[in-house]
Amino acid sequence: MRNAVLLPNDLVLTTDNSAGIGEKEADVVQVTDEVVGYFAARVALMEQWAAGAHPISIVVHNFSGNKSWNKYVDGIEILFVEIDRPCPVITGSTESNMETLQSAIAVTMIGEQQTASVENYTWYVYGMPCVGEDVMTESEKIADMKKIWDGINSGLVGRIWPVGSTGIAEECKRLGLHYELNSWDVVKSAGPATSVLLGIANNRIKEAKLHFGTYFEEIN
Repeated sequence: MRNAVLLPNDLVLTTDNSAGIGEKEADVVQVTDEVVGYFAARVALMEQWAAGAHPISIVVHNFSGNKSWNKYVDGIEILFVEIDRPCPVITGSTESNMETLQSAIAVTMIGEQQTASVENYTWYVYGMPCVGEDVMTESEKIADMKKIWDGINSGLVGRIWPVGSTGIAEECKRLGLHYELNSWDVVKSAGPATSVLLGIANNRIKEAKLHFGTYFEEIN
């Protein structure tokens, strides 16, 4: 597992947060709250998949005020529409006593761990690292969640390891991987997991290249 917590009864807890991104005047990056909710949930979901789990419950910690709640929920629901899966029940809390100058949100997921089906695989990186406004302006370069989910279900993908703020190089080091990715910025933050390391089944490499398309390259 990457940053997940294994709970009793094969339950898995993952979480992600963001601050200074949203619709408030003082936010560093100006985007809709729906977009903020979507990408916070995207990271938490990737962490679930990295632990071999899928969420059954979602908790939203909203520090942006009552007006943001429904928009955050809408963004999370869009993510599950994208992967063509029912959205788990969403609950949580809103800070409504104190008004903040900047937006802030955390999304926590609890999921059920499932049995891995792919044992022999080769690591690839999928999706270019993007952070801040680049996530919106270069959206065609980031990892596609539906393609990843379909890859998991078809047995094409055996392992998942989302790339965070420390970049591709650090995540490769955590996995003990030697990397030579000359056309990639391996130290740049991948923001809301715009890049992900995928363990591709060795007998389906050619199929994977067709499935994931551009911005998909072998690591080792």
